[in-house]
Amino acid sequence: TEITEQVKQESNFTLQAPVTTRDEVGVLATSLNQLIHGMADYTHELQQTEIQLIQNEKMSSLGTMVAGIAHEMNNPINFIYGNLFFASDYIEDLLSLVELYQQYYPNPDPEIQNQLEEIDLEFLAQDLPKIIASMKGGAERIREIVLSMRNFSRLDEAKIKPVNIHEGIDNTLVLLSNRLKPGIEVIKQYGDLPLVDCYPAQLNQVFMSILENALDAIEHKSVESCPSPVFTIRIQTELVDQNWVVIRIADNGPGIAAAIKDRIFDPFFTTKDPGKGTGLGLAISYQIITHHRGKIEVASEPAQGAEFVISLPI
Repeated sequence: TEITEQVKQESNFTLQAPVTTRDEVGVLATSLNQLIHGMADYTHELQQTEIQLIQNEKMSSLGTMVAGIAHEMNNPINFIYGNLFFASDYIEDLLSLVELYQQYYPNPDPEIQNQLEEIDLEFLAQDLPKIIASMKGGAERIREIVLSMRNFSRLDEAKIKPVNIHEGIDNTLVLLSNRLKPGIEVIKQYGDLPLVDCYPAQLNQVFMSILENALDAIEHKSVESCPSPVFTIRIQTELVDQNWVVIRIADNGPGIAAAIKDRIFDPFFTTKDPGKGTGLGLAISYQIITHHRGKIEVASEPAQGAEFVISLPI
């Protein structure tokens, strides 16, 4: 009865009733242990099913959201980007015409001269092309983000296919660019990799989860807990034994305490403040990599950062 109540209250399915006799009490204790073991298996299956349902819903919602955003942004930005080239040419023509007027009419009427001084024509002629160039750069950036969003979700690629791993990582980094502050350096050490057969959107979700965790760790670090004043995320890829593609994502943040390292892939386990994490990111990542017949591991020591190692078969 005591074991039963403890299992009920704590949901601790590792508890076992001691079997010390072979009489009816011993038989009951054995039956109870078998029941606890069965409940543990059943609970684990329920958790895995819940994770899968959440993942499917999340990917479906993400796909719908990205499709809408990408479509709404893509058309207007193409208009802006395309017209900027015409605007640049027109402005150059107008400035050339003004310069020609100044050559042939160096002494304009006082009213015209006053207007030239008021608008500071010399500064305008120098600054206007810079403004157009800046607008082109901004438009190109938006187009790059839209493309990365579409590549990240791979809305039209629900099936397994050969994928460039580096492209997936780069697209994910673009989407996280707003969190990559000047004090954070991303070091990419890419090896020569073959294409990997995988589900692109799922694999990108793994990269997103691990990189977000690295950024969270860096942002919540303290000067005392990090050995380096410069924060880095190092991404390395290599082909091992011609059979495995290995991706290493390491940060030099505060690291993971030994007491929780073995639990970070558990469903709903999180060290983040309430409302800031579901505890499903790494659990889903573990499931995705396992589904790809791969492995995901973590190595970490307090104050030494953390390194996630993903191994995918080819």
